[in-house]
Formats: sequence, structure tokens, C-alpha cells
Amino acid sequence: MLETGTETGPRTTADRHDPTPDASAPHAEPCDLVTVPVRQGLEAVDILRRGGTPAVGPVLHDGSCDTLGFLVPPGTADGWDMPGSACTRTSGRGLRIPDLPEVPAGDAGDGAARPADWLLPPGDTDPVTDPAVLREALGEAARLIEAADGCH
Repeated sequence: MLETGTETGPRTTADRHDPTPDASAPHAEPCDLVTVPVRQGLEAVDILRRGGTPAVGPVLHDGSCDTLGFLVPPGTADGWDMPGSACTRTSGRGLRIPDLPEVPAGDAGDGAARPADWLLPPGDTDPVTDPAVLREALGEAARLIEAADGCH
């Protein structure tokens, strides 16, 4: 699972873009983080990207690929109430990605462990995702998943 924190250091997006140790581009602005289950998050990313307007900001995935995290404007956590998701305030101090447990070689598919990383990195997207647009996309994604799971 992705975690937020208020610590500064080499894994804070206030200082770095990439949660992995090999990138060093500075993050342009503070953010909050909306986390969702990976299946719903991937559907929402598809919905947002098909929308015709650039509506999705940077998106993180955890190393075990269980959770996606959408960067949203600071203050979003104060009013976030979307079932099945969480929004964590970073207090404007950035986002700390803790060291995640490595995925056992047998579970990683290619035999390699995976760290948390960007699904959509900063710079390739909008600075953050609009929370109202994200809420709509997550709702649509949940409905699509429910409909697909009901078709047996």
C-alpha cells in the first residue's frame, strides 16, 4: 500500500518526482493522494484518458500492484468521501513512498521484485487530477466492474 508522510528526505516528492531512487526531477506543487484498488484505478485511468481532455495527473502503483494512487490538489482529503477509496493529506510537504517489501520472485512473473513506481509519471500528465472528475471516473469504473463481474 502507498503511504503518505510529512518527512523530508530522498523519497519525498517535494524533492523528487519518482518514488524510485534513480530519478531526481523536482515536484512542482504539493498534493494529496487518493488511493484505490488497482482494478478500479486502472479502469478509471482508461476512462479519464478516453475523455478527450487531459484530465488525469500522475498516478502511482505500489510494488505488489494492489493499489493505485492519484495525485490530487492539496485540501482534497478534507472533503473526500468516495466509498472504496481513501484520500490522504500530505500537509503540503510532499509524498513519501516508503520502502515496500519486494514481491517474491515467483509472484513477479518475470522473476524480478518490483518497487513502487509511476504508472503515469509527472511531466507526462496534468500536474494533478481534478477530484470531481476523478470521483466521476471512479464511480463509472465501479459500475463497469460490477456489471462485468455479474455477467457469468
